[in-house]
Amino acid sequence: MSADDQVTVTRTFVSTQLPLFVCDLSAMPDPLRLAAEALQELRQAHPESTPSNVRAVYMSPWKSHTLNPKLGPLCAAVTNLARVAARGITGSDLAALSVELVVTDCWGAIYESADSTSRHNHFPAEFAAVAYLEAAADCAPIVFSGTTPVQPRPGMVLIFPGILDHEVPPTAGRRTVVALNLYKKATFA
Repeated sequence: MSADDQVTVTRTFVSTQLPLFVCDLSAMPDPLRLAAEALQELRQAHPESTPSNVRAVYMSPWKSHTLNPKLGPLCAAVTNLARVAARGITGSDLAALSVELVVTDCWGAIYESADSTSRHNHFPAEFAAVAYLEAAADCAPIVFSGTTPVQPRPGMVLIFPGILDHEVPPTAGRRTVVALNLYKKATFA
């Protein structure tokens, strides 16, 4: 008999406040433009949507940043923003703690009328992020914890703890996103 067979785990929900960081990359148009080009190229090279909880007209492969180097500048920009977000949560510099953030998963999605994403989270990722390449005025918000909607804008990047539940209700307008998962990696510096 293993220890897992002897332990009972009870799931309890506790009301907490998890941070959500709203960033604006519109002053850095190159990473956004290159990411949009990458998503179109990925759609041509990998035309079948990746099966997932995303119900969109198209979703690229999970590790798209390894398939198209044009996603590299966006990954770097989001990683830098996540370092700032981490400092805002802990008051500490990750480098001083011998830790860096690494993008492990990166994928794009193109939402059109009635497309949606069911409620989910990105555990065990430390942070999740979504960058909005396109966001029509009538596109659906991203909704956190079933209660907190955030209306996207082109150039907006949201960074949040990977354990935070979120969803996208059926959209009216087009929205094009790149989503990322970031993990901590020990540097032993």
